[in-house]
Amino acid sequence: MTELKIGTLAPDFCLPDPGRGEICLANQRGKWVILYFYPKDNTSGCTMEALEFTAAEKEFKEKNAVILAASPDSLRSHTNFREKHGLTINLLSDNDKETLQEYGAWQLKKMYGREYMGVVRSTFIIDPDGYIAYIWPKVRVKGHVDAVMAKLEELQQ
Repeated sequence: MTELKIGTLAPDFCLPDPGRGEICLANQRGKWVILYFYPKDNTSGCTMEALEFTAAEKEFKEKNAVILAASPDSLRSHTNFREKHGLTINLLSDNDKETLQEYGAWQLKKMYGREYMGVVRSTFIIDPDGYIAYIWPKVRVKGHVDAVMAKLEELQQ
């Protein structure tokens, strides 16, 4: 995996979204893409992030931006997550973790002295031509959606 940088072409992918079929990055050309990776459905931070992106989705759409959220969870897990919390954003299932790895979001993590592979919460803004316009490599959920909106507005100037 090469480290992605602002200005590089975003790696293409096609991932399934329960009830919406396969969503491909290439099909989003002409729009801004907010692509974020999160660790696990129905955990507190991930739920808060998904709810905040859902609440802001209309505003993002008005700015010609689509929100794509991806995790290694199954389609069934995503379906339950969407229904339980009334989520409207795209929830992509990256079971084989290929896209997570391409974007550098699947990394060695440490907790309580134990090492394991896991999702590092991260967000990418991809411009309408498919290039990475901005990266948040390690996201703190609180205030993040507002920061993404502010950065999108700045990039669109």
